[in-house]
Amino acid sequence: MGNIVAIVGRPNVGKSTLFNRLVGMRQAIVDATEGTTRDRHYGTTDWNGREFTVIDTGGFTVNSEDIFERAICRQVELAIEEADSLILMVDVETGITDLDLTMAELLRRQSKPVLLAVNKVDNAMRQTDAYEFYSLGLGDPVTISSMTGSGTGDLLDAVVASLPADGPEEKTDGTAIPKIAIVGRPNVGKSSLTNALLGEERNIVTPIAGTTRDAIHSYYNKFGMEFHLVDTAGLRKKQKVTDDLEFYSVMRTIRAIEECDTAILMLDASQGVDAQDMNIFHLIVKNRKGCVIVVNKWDTVPDKQSNTMKEYAENIRRKLAPFSDVPIVFTSVTEKQRIFDALKTALHVCDNRRRRIPTSELNDFILPIIEQTPPPSIKGKYVRIKYAMMLPTPTPQFAFFVNLPQYVKDPYRRFLENRIRGEWDFSGVPMQIYFRQK
Repeated sequence: MGNIVAIVGRPNVGKSTLFNRLVGMRQAIVDATEGTTRDRHYGTTDWNGREFTVIDTGGFTVNSEDIFERAICRQVELAIEEADSLILMVDVETGITDLDLTMAELLRRQSKPVLLAVNKVDNAMRQTDAYEFYSLGLGDPVTISSMTGSGTGDLLDAVVASLPADGPEEKTDGTAIPKIAIVGRPNVGKSSLTNALLGEERNIVTPIAGTTRDAIHSYYNKFGMEFHLVDTAGLRKKQKVTDDLEFYSVMRTIRAIEECDTAILMLDASQGVDAQDMNIFHLIVKNRKGCVIVVNKWDTVPDKQSNTMKEYAENIRRKLAPFSDVPIVFTSVTEKQRIFDALKTALHVCDNRRRRIPTSELNDFILPIIEQTPPPSIKGKYVRIKYAMMLPTPTPQFAFFVNLPQYVKDPYRRFLENRIRGEWDFSGVPMQIYFRQK
């Protein structure tokens, strides 16, 4: 089960630089102008074998003077509500500001773990200056330089220690009721789909509410289908500024993806796939969840030719590459078209995700293929794959035992994955292939 860690703090203290360092790629745009982070503001990382999602709240800053401070505090409140652990970032150069004090007060009043990261500490003098932050009342400050990376290891140790203990692994014996989440950008029809499914026949809906930070699960059992709907749509409307809503929906989406087995990613047929859809898709894949793409509002697309649907689906698959083995269903929720196809497909993907292949069956199939098309030799060294097995993990993961695992490159990994997918149905499910020393 993943956890959410939110980086909060006033503008320009280095939240995005720290985020980039933690997530390991230049995902956020880094610029000295306040409020520049807007596009990529969440990603998955791991430390000491513990995986978690990091959110850079700077990505949701409202860049207008009158509501600036209020909006930042509002964001901290939302982060407190949704995250499992929080990092308050401050800047040793400017010292403690009024906004730091206000945020520290908000954070002291709640029960979630808070780590105080003092940024830009890159010499002994500044190390001494960092002591003044003890007065914020948030415990020992962790001194870091997000630019050079010094101190980030200590910060990550503290983050992992602050996260709640991992829950039990998912059941893989097929007895657990599948959990399906409907995710996507605002206004693509998530609420309408949820209402169409659960709508009128309220008597079959029993909301099983977990703790407040959990997404709400609605139990669905009719037409021979049984599952929990992890509901992100229309959950506790926040009548606040739009950035709050955007931030809140991102938090909710991440939480729902972590809670589900399969995510239905809804797109708007008239808008196609945009960067935010791709962010959500990558998050689903990174969390190793099943995925079904549902293209909604298909009835609004003008002059449809007989092959339009096929072309549209091909276009989506090109964007999703290399993981393009994802079912795509075209619906119109308002016209109630193909809603149940979307559900059946999602349940089918849940089954695929639990599929197990016996070792003997896997080797009988894959070893002759490897013999026929062995991995290319590198620097005169020949790679020999002895045998393969499916690992006892909640999601499809395979280990191939090799004499020289470091010489097996990505194209060959994809070749093996495509062969396995061609033989067994793993559509909609991300697959991991590892090469281990034998």
